[in-house]
Amino acid sequence: MAEPLIVHREVQIAAPPATIFAFLTDPDKIVRWMGTEATAEPKPGGLYLLNLAGRATARGQFTEVVPVHRLAYSFGWEGNDKTPPGSSLVEIDLVEESGGTRVKLTHSGLADREICDSHEKGWTHYLSRLAITAAGGDPGPDKM
Repeated sequence: MAEPLIVHREVQIAAPPATIFAFLTDPDKIVRWMGTEATAEPKPGGLYLLNLAGRATARGQFTEVVPVHRLAYSFGWEGNDKTPPGSSLVEIDLVEESGGTRVKLTHSGLADREICDSHEKGWTHYLSRLAITAAGGDPGPDKM
């Protein structure tokens, strides 16, 4: 049986869920850790749009929004036939723990192993930047 093409990443962040939720849904806060321009309408059917410094643009729609606990949105890349806008699903759960929040991310619906590996690398990079930013730090310029 083929291995499922799913990215699972978890990171512990020294910040409460409400702070992290804001960094996932407020465009001004999103661009502090990922991308250079963002649009986020965190409600079912609302737009998710992220420009990665002109290199690529991600687009999707929010499918589930449970303030400070859970987000889900469709995801894909404009102009990419293998991962077009809305072709995959990103789910993020925020679990309050002693000393902060555990962020659990699942990205499913990826087309092949190469795309899955690429997204795993990207999410590892960006979740580490989110951890720094949400805890009050500055992750510096994005080199990805």
